[in-house]
Amino acid sequence: MSQGQVLQTAAFILHRQAYRDTSQLIEIFSREHGRLGLVARGSRRPKSRLRAVLQPFGEVLLSWSGRGELKTLTDAESSAPLMSLAGDSLYSGFYMNELLIRLLQRMDPHQELFGHYRQTLASLALGRPVGWSLRMFECALLDDIGYGLNLACEVRSGEELDPETLYEYRLGEGPVLARSGQEHGLLVHGRALLSLSSAAEIPDEESQRQLKRVLRAALDQLLGERPLKTRQVLGAMKH
Repeated sequence: MSQGQVLQTAAFILHRQAYRDTSQLIEIFSREHGRLGLVARGSRRPKSRLRAVLQPFGEVLLSWSGRGELKTLTDAESSAPLMSLAGDSLYSGFYMNELLIRLLQRMDPHQELFGHYRQTLASLALGRPVGWSLRMFECALLDDIGYGLNLACEVRSGEELDPETLYEYRLGEGPVLARSGQEHGLLVHGRALLSLSSAAEIPDEESQRQLKRVLRAALDQLLGERPLKTRQVLGAMKH
């Protein structure tokens, strides 16, 4: 194998866009090499076999070459059937893809996160609860890139979280005991945070609402002022 050449590595397609007359630029998430961009030459030709292979939500084996930031795809084949996503599950899949594109550095492997991504797609395809599947993925993503939530103890005392106690989650620190009658801040019960760490069963609706607020705030802090396109599309559809 020549320098700069990679053969048959497991990956998912995160995004595609037309390039010149017959080609595509594709953004991928690979198990061994992380996120990177490829030029898929001729992949938009009517008779190109790559048209059916380079689809989101299907695991593929990709080969490429090149030494620059943008590599050239040399071969692709399906290694598993496409995940069948529709409705909210489909938009959730695109939401995960956009998070990976926005928050992962190129050429930075995240093998454990790759497994979480594959598992979450499978859960969505099987019709499991969309909200909880996304919360688990968001938590895994934050943890993998070094911004994981504190799900074990109260920051000031160091005591283990109590399921029935209300906390204020402070980004960059962790859960702090909420003041009596407190109405503002990222308020979350101990049982909600503990459910993320154990993942033994799906928590109640109120806990899920609390976790959604905490995780969104944590992600927004990293995403900056540019909003996610998938959130905007989904929000517009529901109004």
